[in-house]
Order: sequence, then structure tokens, then C-alpha cells
Amino acid sequence: MHVAVLDIGKTNIKLALVDIRAGKEHTVLTQPTPMAADPVPYPHADIDVIEHFLVESLKQLATKVVIDAITVTTHGACVVLIDAAGEPVLPVLDYEHAGPDELAEDYAAMRPSFAETGSPRLPGGLNIGAQVYWQQKRFPESFARAAVLLTWPQFWVYRLCGVMRNDLSSLGCHSDLYRPREQVVSSLADTAGWTHLMPAHCKSGELMGTLTPELAERTNLPPGTPVHAGIHDSNASLVPYLVGRQEPFTVVSTGTWFVSMAVGSAMPDLDPDRDTLINVDAYGRPVPSARFMGGREWELLTEVGTGELDQPRVSEALESDAFLMPSKVPGTGPFPGASSRWTQNIDLLDKGVRETLIAFYLAMMTAESVSLIATEGPTIIEGPLSANTAFLQMLAAATGRAVEISTSRTGTSIGAAMLVAAESGRLATEAWAVPQRVVVDDATYARLQQYAERWREVLALHLNPDGRPASADA
Repeated sequence: MHVAVLDIGKTNIKLALVDIRAGKEHTVLTQPTPMAADPVPYPHADIDVIEHFLVESLKQLATKVVIDAITVTTHGACVVLIDAAGEPVLPVLDYEHAGPDELAEDYAAMRPSFAETGSPRLPGGLNIGAQVYWQQKRFPESFARAAVLLTWPQFWVYRLCGVMRNDLSSLGCHSDLYRPREQVVSSLADTAGWTHLMPAHCKSGELMGTLTPELAERTNLPPGTPVHAGIHDSNASLVPYLVGRQEPFTVVSTGTWFVSMAVGSAMPDLDPDRDTLINVDAYGRPVPSARFMGGREWELLTEVGTGELDQPRVSEALESDAFLMPSKVPGTGPFPGASSRWTQNIDLLDKGVRETLIAFYLAMMTAESVSLIATEGPTIIEGPLSANTAFLQMLAAATGRAVEISTSRTGTSIGAAMLVAAESGRLATEAWAVPQRVVVDDATYARLQQYAERWREVLALHLNPDGRPASADA
């Protein structure tokens, strides 16, 4: 069985063809996520370019193998308002746009509590409720035409097969619109007058319909090709481990966002001011989670669009006694109020040493994130940082727990495809490889632990235990 997975991330879009029998990606096509060249009325995703990529990629893959089904996985902070004719009434907002912050006070007065939704208050459009509220107030005429509010993966499922549903994993991704414990829409929909916009729910992987005749003709695929419900990308990364894996464990998805998700652990008291939240997994269950923009920080700090290190310089980096303090991307993560800085001048250090130190920083931030959600068991790393030895070794030392490497570099696509195979009764779990454990020699492990302890000591001089600066000039 081969499943085509449209994977829309904040940085890149991919069309992955997953071979279910072999347990791996057969082919992956990719390009940068397109944003509209004309950011009017605000920065937004270019739906036409994404659709062109989808159609051309499906057409190309269809020449290689038979595509048995199609599904979608995307980042979570995005929705599309659809009119009665099935077309968007407004462009799809870039969640990093600060527009929604203009109405932050008004929105704060109406949004549900963290206790109800497990959704922390986030900047820009990271809370779906905030971006929809801003669109409603700033573009009332366009908003008045809206008939349906669709989550980002389910918008593409709708374009593929014509069925409108909202997947629970995206509704449960810091949207303010969902109550994960009760599995119902939150009070915000009623308060804001959006109840009529909310379509029926579906669980990720459910069969939604078949490819429309028009798209079948454009892609050279059979009209009866099944289309399955989509999933929030970080929760897609969980799926390979939810199937047949003994709990508890933690999965860290290392894309633009590093999202840590604790499976099988007791629900702790989460701190919404430190970017912890409740996600909703593929089966609709609440999962304590924590996040920071690790991939974006890596790009800003290294000017390299991947987390890989060709030659990690662990020993030299440990000898440098240099520490990077949080946070390069302010307003998110476990230390949202802190300003990034180095404890010493690193200009004279070799590039490989500097990048290794940055990998150490990302590992320490990840360790802080997983501590906030009271994780237990091994930590499984998927995504670009699964190939970064310095990151993996430091994370093992900083947490004192086993770290494992996902064998898939596109865990989101693998997870989404597994759901489709399970729904179709065609998932053979024995085909999926077991993650590889990170091994560190005793001497290096001890030195890494010393570095981690020192990093935390330096951090404590400048931050309160709640992650806020200890003084105004910290």
C-alpha cells in the first residue's frame, strides 16, 4: 500500500509517498512554503501555489507507483473561513503576523480559561481564536460571508474530496476553540457567535471521501482514490509510537517548532506562561506538551536551514565554557521573557564549535521543556535534529534519561500514512523499525552533565524559577 501525504509546514511543504509495507518514505518532493508575494490585506499563504505543487507532485508520483490513498498533515495555527460556495472569504493568515495583537485586550476578556482548553495565550495568530476574532473585527463584510471554519489540514482534505470536517488534533492545538478533556467545542464559539461556523468533528485518519473528478483528471489518478482526514503535524509524529509502543515515553518533533509530547504520564499542572499546553492525539486523547521555536532559532543563529552537523565538535565546545542563554525567538518557549545572549565572545571560535554550542543550547531548551510536562521513560527525537549528534548527546546528559532516534526523517508523513493504513486494515506494525538509542561514552557523558549543570547555574543568575528575567536588565 502506498499513501501520498501532503505535509504543509511553516517552512517547507512536502508530498511524501509512504510505502506502508516497507515502513518508509518511497519518494519525498519538497519546496519552501509559499507566501503570497503581495501581503495585502496581511501576510498570507499562497493557496494557489500550494495547490499547483500538490497537483504536479501527485501527477509525478502517479507515474512511479499506484497511489492507494491520500491524506494531509499541517502545522496547527491556521484555519480557513469558507463561504457558501466553498471558497475562502479571506486570505489564510500567516500566524506570525502581529495583527491579532491589536485586539489582544478585547480578545483576552472573552477567551476561555487555560483550565478549560489547555491552550495558553500566545502572540500573533498562534491562537486560532485570536486570528479569527481579529479577522471578524477588521474585515466584517468579508467575515459575514463565512459559512464554515476549517482547520488547515481539513481545508486541503476538502479541496481533495469536497467533504468539510474539523479534525480533533488541529482543534486541540492551542486554538482556544476546543475542550480536550470533554472532546467538545469550547465556550469561545458560543461567546463569539461562531457556533454556526463549526462543522462536525472527525478523528485523524478517518475515510472522508474520494478524489473529486476534476482533481482526478488533473493528477491522472483514479476518481475513486480514497481521501482520509488530516492531522496536526506534531501529533502525526506521535502516531508511529502510539502503535505498539509501551508507555510512558516522550516524542520531540524538531521542525520549525520543537514540540515535546508526553505519552502515558500523569497530567501535570501546566504553566501556560511557559508555552506548555494540552495537545490532542490522533485518537482524541489529551497529551501534555511543551514547545519552543527550536528550528527557527537554529536558522537565525547559524543561517543554515537544517539542524544537521557534518562534524560535531563536542570536545572543543565543552572546553570553550561558552553558553548561549534563551531566547533567540522571544515570547515563546519555557523562557518567553528572556533575551538571548552569549556569556562570552565566540567570534574567534571555529564555525563547527559555534554550531555545536548552539546544538547544546537547543538540547538544554528541550530538556527544560520536557521537565515542564513531567515526562517519563525514553525521549524519542524525530525530524532534522535526529541527525545532530551534539544535540542528542547533550539531551541525554541533561535529562538523565534514554534518548532514541527516530528512523524516519519525515515522521509527520509516516504517522499520517500509518493512520490511513490502520483505517484500511492494512497496517503491519512489524515493518516499522525500532528507534535507535543514543550511546555516549562515560567520560563524555560526565563532561556533558557538568556543562548542563553549569548552563543551569548561569541561567539561574538571570532568570527567576518561573522563567522570567530576574531584573529589568537581565
